Amino acid sequence: MGSVNWYNNVSGRKGNILVGTFKIQKKVKSQLKEMTKPKSLLLPPPLQPGDLLQVIAPSGAVRQPERLEKGVEIWRSRGYRVELATDCNACYGYLAGTDAQRRQALAQAWQDRECKAILCARGGYGSARLLEEWDWGGVGIVGSVGSVGSLGSVGRQAGEKLLDSAKWLIGFSDITGLLWSLAKVGVASVHGPVLTTLAKEPEWSINRLFDLVEGRSLESLMGKGWGGGKTKGMLLPANLTVATHLLGTSIQPSFDGVILALEEVGEAPYRIDRMLTQWRMSGAFKGVKGIAFGRFSGCSSSPGISSWSVEEVLRDRLGDLNIPIVSDLSFGHDGANAALPVGQIAHLDGDEGVLTVQMFDS
Repeated sequence: MGSVNWYNNVSGRKGNILVGTFKIQKKVKSQLKEMTKPKSLLLPPPLQPGDLLQVIAPSGAVRQPERLEKGVEIWRSRGYRVELATDCNACYGYLAGTDAQRRQALAQAWQDRECKAILCARGGYGSARLLEEWDWGGVGIVGSVGSVGSLGSVGRQAGEKLLDSAKWLIGFSDITGLLWSLAKVGVASVHGPVLTTLAKEPEWSINRLFDLVEGRSLESLMGKGWGGGKTKGMLLPANLTVATHLLGTSIQPSFDGVILALEEVGEAPYRIDRMLTQWRMSGAFKGVKGIAFGRFSGCSSSPGISSWSVEEVLRDRLGDLNIPIVSDLSFGHDGANAALPVGQIAHLDGDEGVLTVQMFDS
């Protein structure tokens, strides 16, 4: 009888241990699932007519001020107050002023509590020069190159200040550097028309930009599906050339679980091949969930020279990644440049050719 009780007690303890182990395993799996779930970056507050917006030129010099004025007028016609930075029309070689001038304009706009969004005048080249020793948390220059890291590395006080002062930053092309830099520290932004291109946008594209920053949902974009099924991840738009030159730097965000949205202008197919080969050899595509291609304008080879087309290069370099890919989406240079949120959850259907952005926890 005693042996039976002993056996029952042991069996009971074993049963409890097994149940406890099962519960722990279930909890761990749930936690791991939550950890690997795509997460959005911090969205700045939605804009409202009457808000103050600051215009800066962080990259190339403004060559056509009349286009800048037309872009500013579109924002003002929507009820916004728009102010231009003091050195917005400065020219220093091919740059819109010295690095110090452009850094100062960026810092002042970011620190201005009344300013709710930063509008970039144009692209060109130069944003990366501002980020060489930049710290969003402290808003300014840091002690050494490469000290810009994740949000946790800027310190509690600087991190709280960063999140408290977060505002929209809007631009594309060379502005990719600023967009990615903000993504690295956990703040969302807008990959969309700069002021010198805004007036050329079709009405639906302009409305889409205001829908995004004013807190409304966005229509899906339709393109050409290359297959690969469906996926979900954090959207990370960029100009391919600028993004390639940011690989391996302190500015590059993590690519784990992201959907890349890439566009390009004026690069021959062999140059695109070279850039994508660099991505492959550096392992940059590991962890990427899908790729959405916008417009690759002016990217044909010179007449009479043997070459592949851009699409042939893209398929050759990316076809073996076995992830959903969609091309011919309406964003990029020389055409409609649909605004895309940097750092928000997106769904990519590689079979149907659809990119859908999930905004505002919808």
